[in-house]
Amino acid sequence: MTSDTRKPTAVILDGYVDEPACLGVPPYLSPYIRTVAGALSAHGFFVRYITIDQLRNDPQLFDAMDRAGLLVMIAGVTVPGKYLGGTPATLTEIQQVGHQLRGPKKLIGGPIGFGYAGEGGKKAVRQVIAGFDALLQGDPAVALDRYLAGGDPTGVFDYTLTDPWSVAGAGIIAQHPDFPFVMCELETARGCSHGATGGCSFCTEPFYGRPRYRSVAGVASEVAALASHGALHFRVGRQPDILAYGAGEGEYPAPRPDLLEALFSAIRTSAPNLKTLHIDNTNPATIARHEEKSREALAAIIRYHTPGDVAAFGMETADPAVIAANNLKAQPDEVFRAIEITNEVGGVRRDGIPELLPGLNFVCGLAGETPGTYDANEQFLTRVLAAGLVVRRVNIRQVMPFEGTPAYTDNTLGRNERRFKAFKEFVRQKIDLPMLQRVYPVGTILRDVRIEISGELSFGRQPGSYPILAGIPANLPVRTVVDTVVVDWGMRSITALPLPLNVNTMPASVLRWMPGVGKKRVAAVMAKRPFADVAAFTKIAGSSPLDRFLEV
Repeated sequence: MTSDTRKPTAVILDGYVDEPACLGVPPYLSPYIRTVAGALSAHGFFVRYITIDQLRNDPQLFDAMDRAGLLVMIAGVTVPGKYLGGTPATLTEIQQVGHQLRGPKKLIGGPIGFGYAGEGGKKAVRQVIAGFDALLQGDPAVALDRYLAGGDPTGVFDYTLTDPWSVAGAGIIAQHPDFPFVMCELETARGCSHGATGGCSFCTEPFYGRPRYRSVAGVASEVAALASHGALHFRVGRQPDILAYGAGEGEYPAPRPDLLEALFSAIRTSAPNLKTLHIDNTNPATIARHEEKSREALAAIIRYHTPGDVAAFGMETADPAVIAANNLKAQPDEVFRAIEITNEVGGVRRDGIPELLPGLNFVCGLAGETPGTYDANEQFLTRVLAAGLVVRRVNIRQVMPFEGTPAYTDNTLGRNERRFKAFKEFVRQKIDLPMLQRVYPVGTILRDVRIEISGELSFGRQPGSYPILAGIPANLPVRTVVDTVVVDWGMRSITALPLPLNVNTMPASVLRWMPGVGKKRVAAVMAKRPFADVAAFTKIAGSSPLDRFLEV
């Protein structure tokens, strides 16, 4: 983007965010960035977007930021994870930005206002972020608007303000280093229904108050604006329970399939050329307590989404004592029933992959946890596996307690460390592998895999919600997009070969992964090349589930 010299420049520095109901780590772009960009535009700024990874790789960007009239940094992680596309800003890096820049006014916002911890398993400390002129409290865009108008930098969230800004700021996606492979995190709600009884002990989403739902028209307008700027990938992820969208009062409101139909239909209409439309958080208790409405709601989503979707279930634990001590959402039997229903509705395959599968989140170190908690977790997962059910992934993390949540003063961090590690190993060895084999049998096609790490073994992922990591035994340049076919599985990844499979040109590194070939037959196959036809190849290499992909 070329700077408009008639306008003052404002820089948005994206330190990335990860919250219970919002992801903004590349390739995801959080709604905060887009609404802040829109608010800055409304105040007459030319807006430049820089990520913390770009700043790490090119320190000269400090000079460009120092020449700006205003810097707005967005940062904060409240649910730490493992990231491939980027690394969230550390507190040290955030403070370095504040202290090194001398030219612009410096503002910071996002969940960093709740506190900071370097990793899961440690308490997040709430403190003044040194070096910045102001903390944008509450909603960053609303607080920024008040600050620029001469008021206090405190923003009470209001969709009547942020919806127009989300449209005005949509063009910022073109400055993202991953563009056009940017996953636009769409917001449909703020706050949590479960917060009516205090919310889960560890969760920061209740800080946003009771649920407020964004209108279908508001979402559709933003999607149309994003699509007009080249956006192709979307996730309805900034919400605590997609099935509660627009639902009534109470802790576990019944889904409104009609509203979900309207929402997802509108997204599709607003971005007819989209390539990805996925969801994220889904409360398993909603499904278990409202089975028929949930079936209808899930079916409505599936009519408009793209396959390979994941409904993330906040299970947290299978121990009833821990559930009670932490006011968690669902009992083990309810989660099990939710898995069954989601499998029944979403387990059908399209383009070779399941439409919609559940994912499970476990949080460890909560109040009331004992070694027996991990026994219960393992028994639950064994039950799911034995029942022939499928979950896309099992996520395990240690709680990061924040001031203002019950977990801040009541937790069991550090008391069951050995059992925690054994549980992780159990899941990786006994659960992840057979689940991957069920989801991605040999011969499954994964289309549009984008290479993120290049080497003799390159790694890439499809755009989507919790996409599987694919290891490809070929040296492919970063940002290359290839179709692949699954040939093997690791504990949390798969091995895939790039298509097409030309029997006369594929390198030995790829050929050895062909079923039936392996290391022993590679030399024999290479010696017989070129083959006149596929039949001549299979005579030497043997038949396999990949024969339908072979060509000469």
